[in-house]
Amino acid sequence: MNGLILLYYKYIAIEYPEQVAKWIRELCGRLNLKGRILIGTEGINGTVGGTLEEIGQFKSEFLAHPLFGDVDLKESIGSANDFPRLMVKVKKEIVALGIDPENLTVADTGTHLTPEEVHTLIQEKKDLLILDTRNDYESRIGRFKNALIPDLKSFRDFPAYIENNLETFKDKEVLMYCTGGIRCERATAVLNVKKVAKAVYQIKGGICRYVEKYPNGFFRGKNYVFDDRIALKVNDDILTDCDVCHEPADTYTNCMNTLCNKQFISCLKCREAYDYTCSQSCLDSIIAGIAKPRKNKVGLIASI
Repeated sequence: MNGLILLYYKYIAIEYPEQVAKWIRELCGRLNLKGRILIGTEGINGTVGGTLEEIGQFKSEFLAHPLFGDVDLKESIGSANDFPRLMVKVKKEIVALGIDPENLTVADTGTHLTPEEVHTLIQEKKDLLILDTRNDYESRIGRFKNALIPDLKSFRDFPAYIENNLETFKDKEVLMYCTGGIRCERATAVLNVKKVAKAVYQIKGGICRYVEKYPNGFFRGKNYVFDDRIALKVNDDILTDCDVCHEPADTYTNCMNTLCNKQFISCLKCREAYDYTCSQSCLDSIIAGIAKPRKNKVGLIASI
């Protein structure tokens, strides 16, 4: 293992986010880290990659900051090469839900359950409603068994989904999940303030922490991540199929045709047959010189 990627967040009042952004930009730049970090008055949301030594030094200095000493730093295999650049921005929302943080805060968030508590809850509560708060392209390749999968193109669609389906959650115990937990902090609040559900829970540390403890548990398939790795295999289950030939497959690729750039699922046979494009027409456009091919045969980073 040559490097690590850290995924982390914390909802905490930051009076001067620009100053924090300047500090963390300098820290990451000095350590040659790449990734994406969003900072706002409501907190911080970050993913960074680097060598073992660089990430170790980052952890030491980051956790020494008075605001971030108790942040849960989730580690996975990767490196700075899994990101195109270092991006540090100050934003109104550290995850774009589309609701002003002053109008919906984590004060109304759901009850945090450890992976062990979640596993037991799913085993024992047969009428538990499990709700995926992620986008449809994420849940397509990995999800909890029997989870309710909304048709979400963006996290901004989530509040409208809840509003339009309140009867679904009436008097139910609801367990929500997302990649690392950050989206659920406010997603659970969206439902909680409606006061229709019997109880609202979220996984402490999200899918990341659950699958560390239970790689062959109730989550099946792959965990979608927002860097060039695209997805991390959790177990051998393949939940979907190739968009080209419809054989079982769960590997995302971005079409090599720069005029298309579609993120699609393909099997190895179709990737080779169409030279990493999504269709014969896209391949023909490249061959004819109508479109330029992308430089690398890797996926592009999607947006939350």
